[in-house]
Amino acid sequence: MREIKCETITKAVAEACIKANRELPDDLCNLISECGAKETCPLAKSIFADMEKNLDIARNEQMPICQDTGMAVIFAEVGQDVHIVGGSFEDAVNRGVSQGYVDGLLRCSVVKDPILRGNTGDNTPAVIHTRIVEGDRIMLKIAPKGFGSENMSRLKMFTPAASEQDIIGFVVETVKIAGGNPCPPVVLGVGIGGDFEKCAMLAKQALCRPVSERNKNDYYKDLEKKMLDAVNTLDIGAQGFGGDITALAVNIEYYPTHIAGLPVSVNVGCHVTRHEEIFI
Repeated sequence: MREIKCETITKAVAEACIKANRELPDDLCNLISECGAKETCPLAKSIFADMEKNLDIARNEQMPICQDTGMAVIFAEVGQDVHIVGGSFEDAVNRGVSQGYVDGLLRCSVVKDPILRGNTGDNTPAVIHTRIVEGDRIMLKIAPKGFGSENMSRLKMFTPAASEQDIIGFVVETVKIAGGNPCPPVVLGVGIGGDFEKCAMLAKQALCRPVSERNKNDYYKDLEKKMLDAVNTLDIGAQGFGGDITALAVNIEYYPTHIAGLPVSVNVGCHVTRHEEIFI
């Protein structure tokens, strides 16, 4: 049994919240640069250049990439041989989010009631998904999610009679409806299978996968490419002004489902699809 102090968790979460909002993963930065280089629309190409400049300024000046520093989503894998001491795990995570957003001068965007509103003042509570796994470590994936893109996300409960093309069409339709609202070029997380809520969580998890990694299953790897190619025929382009590149990547995660169902969820991420992974 390995003991981990709550204060260690809090400190790690705070630092990760700040870093995730200031620096995109290297593979996503590289992909933005590569797509900008092959973009043929002059206006879209200049927007890509501005995006790269913005990323450089944020990293060099240590300031947020985007003013919407998101709602903190935490995927946690807690080893079953870990003993957390000094308080509760979720309290420790939320204290980390609070410290990171307040001390890091990140915009606090969470309201305490979805209808009555009222800002909580420190971007808590976070959305925390916890799994118990083997081992004596804790893995935390911090994913600040802006709502310009989150609001464009959709879920559909298909029947098993749905074809592959029906599913691709739903993804394309989702991006078409979104237009320029989610600050394209977008990253798309697609969840297939499970049930209503599992499907949505798969899509969010898919957004946290590196854009340089394709699905390990050959069928879903091929489906990712088909979806990406189809979305990039829409001519929405960078920031919605038209162009070759509407989506940077499509990541699919899948899960077994009921014989009567085929849930599909699309979680839309803007070009600033942020995530930071830490181990304790």
